[in-house]
Amino acid sequence: MSFEVCFHCGEPVLSSARIELDVDGSIRAFCCHGCRAVCELIVSENLTGFYHHRTNTAVTPTPLAEQEKEQLRLYDHPLVQDTFVSDVPGKVGQSKSEPISREALLLIDGITCAACIWLLEHHLAEQAGVVQFNVNHSTRRARLVWAKDDTRLSDLLIAIHQLGYRARPFEPDQAEAALQREKRSALIRLCIAGMGTMQSMMLAMPLYFGIISGLSEQFLEFFRWVSLLVATPVVFYSARPFFTNSLRDIRSRHLTMDVPVALAIGLAYCASAWVTVVGGEEVYFESVCMFTFFLSLGRYIEMQARYRAGLTGASVGSVMPAIATRRQNNTLEIVPVHQLQPGDTVEVKPGEVVPVDGIISAGRSTLNEAALTGEYMPEQRGPGDVAHAGAINGESPLTLTVERAGANTRLSSILRILDRVQSEKPPVARTADKVAGVFVSRILLIAPCVWLGWWLAGSDRAFDIALSVLVVTCPCALSLATPTAITSATMKLRNMGFLPTRGHTLESLNKIDTVVFDKTGTVTEGALTLQQTRTYTEMSEADCLALAGGLEQYSEHPISRVFRRFARSDTPISDVHNHLAGGLTGHLNNAPIIIGHAGFIREHSTAQELDESGDGLTVFLATDTAVLARFVLDDQPRADARIAIAQLHALGLNTALLSGDRSAHVQRIANELGIAEVRGQASPEDKLAYLRTLQESGCHVMMVGDGLNDLPVMAGADVSVALGSAADLTQLRADAVLLNGQLTRLVSALETGKQTRRIVRQNMTWAIAYNICALPLAAAGMILPWVAAIGMSASSLVVVANALRLGKRKASDKTRETELAMPSRADTLN
Repeated sequence: MSFEVCFHCGEPVLSSARIELDVDGSIRAFCCHGCRAVCELIVSENLTGFYHHRTNTAVTPTPLAEQEKEQLRLYDHPLVQDTFVSDVPGKVGQSKSEPISREALLLIDGITCAACIWLLEHHLAEQAGVVQFNVNHSTRRARLVWAKDDTRLSDLLIAIHQLGYRARPFEPDQAEAALQREKRSALIRLCIAGMGTMQSMMLAMPLYFGIISGLSEQFLEFFRWVSLLVATPVVFYSARPFFTNSLRDIRSRHLTMDVPVALAIGLAYCASAWVTVVGGEEVYFESVCMFTFFLSLGRYIEMQARYRAGLTGASVGSVMPAIATRRQNNTLEIVPVHQLQPGDTVEVKPGEVVPVDGIISAGRSTLNEAALTGEYMPEQRGPGDVAHAGAINGESPLTLTVERAGANTRLSSILRILDRVQSEKPPVARTADKVAGVFVSRILLIAPCVWLGWWLAGSDRAFDIALSVLVVTCPCALSLATPTAITSATMKLRNMGFLPTRGHTLESLNKIDTVVFDKTGTVTEGALTLQQTRTYTEMSEADCLALAGGLEQYSEHPISRVFRRFARSDTPISDVHNHLAGGLTGHLNNAPIIIGHAGFIREHSTAQELDESGDGLTVFLATDTAVLARFVLDDQPRADARIAIAQLHALGLNTALLSGDRSAHVQRIANELGIAEVRGQASPEDKLAYLRTLQESGCHVMMVGDGLNDLPVMAGADVSVALGSAADLTQLRADAVLLNGQLTRLVSALETGKQTRRIVRQNMTWAIAYNICALPLAAAGMILPWVAAIGMSASSLVVVANALRLGKRKASDKTRETELAMPSRADTLN
């Protein structure tokens, strides 16, 4: 008897009152008014492509009650949003205190196939105020960005629920708990399969090896019935995930490796049960149990490997404390971290984890920021310094003024970036999935042909051979070849302080042959320092510096920071005027005092002899008639820049230096660092034109920068890297962020990219070669079914073990890092 099925959800249409709707000119039937309402919503928004793209029937929606809507409205409360919603920085020039958008991480229930994601993403895109909405198919986690002035979060959650799905905040602790429950269930299934395997083999081995001979038919029948009892819980409990997944795949018409496995187990069990009940020659209960045991063992080990490789990403966030000690009205109180507000004061005891991003207002201690930057050496921090959430306080208590808490901290930003990177599937992984799907479909055609051929040949092993073909050629290793390697490499880079922010970054790293650096703040310290002072009168050097400090304290120019600390109260400067792009003028005891570059001095003083020779930026202090002093300022190269560039050259890579500063100074820095290719006085357009020239000549370029003026050239590079101290927008647009600012980590990242490519190629080669070799052997009857199960599981474990080598750090790498480790610079990732 056949039933008409619902056009939307696929359930049988059993209602006596027919429910219909005209969809694209065709009358469609529905099982309930809820499915009809959702379909009508899809049609009204011109999203009927969902029914063409979907590979599985949709979920059955339930009417959204008013009480449920009121519960969703609770997510609009600021205190509730603190745990899973964060601000998204606005456009250039917009105040940080007024972000245009907010971002939430959600967990979506009810997703069954890629078409569900297609429908959700397109439906949300039509909602007012939605900036971006992406769903990760494997984790069911969604990233929602919306304009807070245009819509409310609850409105968007209601829109999701109206389609029949369920959305709730993603909580890492809940995800970890769910993973632990999954691992526990998998272990129980594995143990039951293991015990079933031992018992079934104990019953089968005497018959296999002739240990017992002359058994009557009654004993053989008894052994078969006992084997049936042993194998039944193995099939219906331990092997249940294979059947559930294969049923889902068949419904969605998207074949995976679970389909041939489920077919092999199901066919072997049913055939054996039939022989046991009706009578016959061969039973395969021991093979069924061994299939299930070895396949479950392989899956369990793969699960453990993925967890250790950091596929969940939540392990990084587990370092965050849930509570903090807040000081209020000279009293200390323990409060949840999500209740802290900017401006609050918190106390951090020695050994505790810093719960917020803030400024140290009292105390001096060391902070270990390995969880954030990958820098394992603790650093001294004192009043006025920044402390980030996730850092571990050293030996002394600290008092912090809160700047950011909860989802707005730097650590939370890192976690969101990791989640985004892991949700983006690189091209090589998509290719592997397609190949695996095609391979499964071919195997499902080949196995019956193999059985038919052996059966026509009169062999009594036709069924055995067909089972071996189904199991031994299961492309588990092919599907695991790429994602395991990519994940291991991503977490390795993250641990060393190099944070990929795009899915393509790892694949692109192995192609890089040219590294282009910005100068200021990238290969140099990014801060001017006083290199030389020369006086021209009887006034002492200290007095000249005091005069310069007295003038410069009225300026916000970077040069003023060099002189402010020399200002003295006994040299009061009055009537100070700041001249844009020139210098400052003022009076000391009614006598004019001037500071600035040579051209500015000539405009405001009759002094003629101004020595502008030498390297660095020259600043003059003068009166209206004479020069008092000459100061030489310079920006020095980073301590590790020379080492990093030497290592890049040793790898055979070319380097170049681009800067908007004057050419002579840029050339001097390049000479010190050993960079041959130099471009000075380059505008952002000049930098981009130079990059295009390199790419047109066949170069694959990595651009390393830290300023907003580097955005055009970074956008045009094959891989762009922003320093951890770079502007927010620069970090958001970059393909990777160098969290600890150590340029030597660029070398490690490039080496990891090349190693990842090698391991992916090795895994793909092994997986393809194994399947190509195993198929003819199994079809020729040279592989027993239980041997096929062992071979397939072993093939998958070889791929996983090879990929996990990426996460191991060689002794030579550790030695090099110890020798070259430099104190990490102040870095912020807002």
